[in-house]
Amino acid sequence: MPELRESNGASGADDAGADAVAVATLRSAVMRLARRLRNQRVEESLTPTEMQVLATLARCGSATPGELAKREHVQPPSMTRIIAMLEEKGLVRREPHPQDRRQVVVSSTEQAESILDQSRAKRDAWLADLASGLTEEEWAVLRAAAPVLERLAQL
Repeated sequence: MPELRESNGASGADDAGADAVAVATLRSAVMRLARRLRNQRVEESLTPTEMQVLATLARCGSATPGELAKREHVQPPSMTRIIAMLEEKGLVRREPHPQDRRQVVVSSTEQAESILDQSRAKRDAWLADLASGLTEEEWAVLRAAAPVLERLAQL
């Protein structure tokens, strides 16, 4: 795994400094872009956390509340409240666990999938419009960077 370069002389110090600046710039840019993307919402009544839980269910399939809590890095009692709110809105359903009758499995509803599809379309259109202001060279760099950013998001 690549690490920030350690200084071992004048050019090493320059490399380490450039790496640190690149990391800080990437962090700042990703955070600002993510915040702006989150603001491109279709369903204003859902919190970003609720949308994320629905997206996780869409991407990973049905899960127990404990599995969802672990994937979303929240405490199980918090996930239980989120699931209850989503269920009240008709966006998830709870079903008995097929092997463990003490547990339930949470899955998204068609209404939730429709909201996610509309949200993705809106965000994709917004991002495509934003990217239309890039030069061909910038767009080529961004296309090449997309799989790397996806890999970073999965680590």
